[in-house]
Amino acid sequence: MGGKVCVAGVGMVPFAKPGKSDSYDVMGARAGRAALEDAGIGYPLVEQAYAGYVYGDSTCGQAAVYAMGLTGIPVVNVNNNCATGSTALFLARQAVESGAVECALALGFEQMTPGALTERWSDRPTPLSRFIDALRRLGQWDDALPMAPQLFAAAGREYRDRYGTGPEPFARISCKARRHAANNPFAIFRQPVTVEEVLSSPMVAEPLTRLQCCPPTCGAAAAVLCSPAFAKRHGPDSRVSIAAQAMTTDREDSFGGSPMRVIGYGMTREAAGKAYAAAGIGPEEIDVVELHDCFTVNELISYEALGLTAEGTAERFISEGGNTYGGKVVTNPSGGLLSKGHPLGATGLAQCAELVWQLRGQAGARQVEGARHALQHNLGLGGACVVTLYAAA
Repeated sequence: MGGKVCVAGVGMVPFAKPGKSDSYDVMGARAGRAALEDAGIGYPLVEQAYAGYVYGDSTCGQAAVYAMGLTGIPVVNVNNNCATGSTALFLARQAVESGAVECALALGFEQMTPGALTERWSDRPTPLSRFIDALRRLGQWDDALPMAPQLFAAAGREYRDRYGTGPEPFARISCKARRHAANNPFAIFRQPVTVEEVLSSPMVAEPLTRLQCCPPTCGAAAAVLCSPAFAKRHGPDSRVSIAAQAMTTDREDSFGGSPMRVIGYGMTREAAGKAYAAAGIGPEEIDVVELHDCFTVNELISYEALGLTAEGTAERFISEGGNTYGGKVVTNPSGGLLSKGHPLGATGLAQCAELVWQLRGQAGARQVEGARHALQHNLGLGGACVVTLYAAA
């Protein structure tokens, strides 16, 4: 990490079910304007924009950004699967940190369709073929099941078999997500659910039931990043800064026989280690976390990959309430992907917005008292993992 990067403004729109939202360009522009308003600056001061989305034609980013202004700045379109939003943030942070610009916009949006994620191109190899083949070799692939759930389900079975974990800890993550989302006006699913309801919902890919899978969602979120000198001249709130950030991709051991590593356990562990080292803090100093809970399985194993609890102790961590208010670290106060929703391109920037609000003390009923350090974890199969550490001045 080089020079300090301030998160000057954040914004997002309420997430919605497919068919219930504005179009992607309208949502994206709304989120961008909200971030600019939060920063207290006009769009002409933005020098570069990074626009993230997964499902859409080329230059959708320009379609959203142009609605904010036609200033001729570079607009870079970003697609890194579910890590797209944080990848846009990563690039904007690099631009500011390097001194290439003093102010950059990271924007993410997604206009999704109902149902499980599917490949959009049938006339060419899927970029996930290596991941699917890894499960085939283990005898854990079923062509009749949707792709993403069964990849994560296989990881859940591995964890269960290794540590003897029953179904309840996974279900409790869904219940916790709903409790937290009840206080988030941006979230889709705010009504409570019980462990029994979670476990009795339809099976998607054993051990994952429907209520343990995030829903396809539409939405948008944005962040304005700037240098301290820019903040001093133009007046944005500079209390929250990016203390460290790391992005990782797969290594050989992602495909060596462990379903947990197929879905990014190794990438997460490596990115977290790099971020902690760069920031000079450890997981014990983190007050609040927004992590990638696309499925309950991923939240549970990410507790350990991020160092929030020791390997093999996630069940106890959950049962003792270590993952919620009054516990060791509050995870996904927003409700996470499970309850807030998962519009792929927007997810990473929605996580950013939540953590900035937490560190400013602006999170209302879901505020984590005294939060000073926050961690964001955003994962995309294919693969990419971004871990971002934020600090409050």
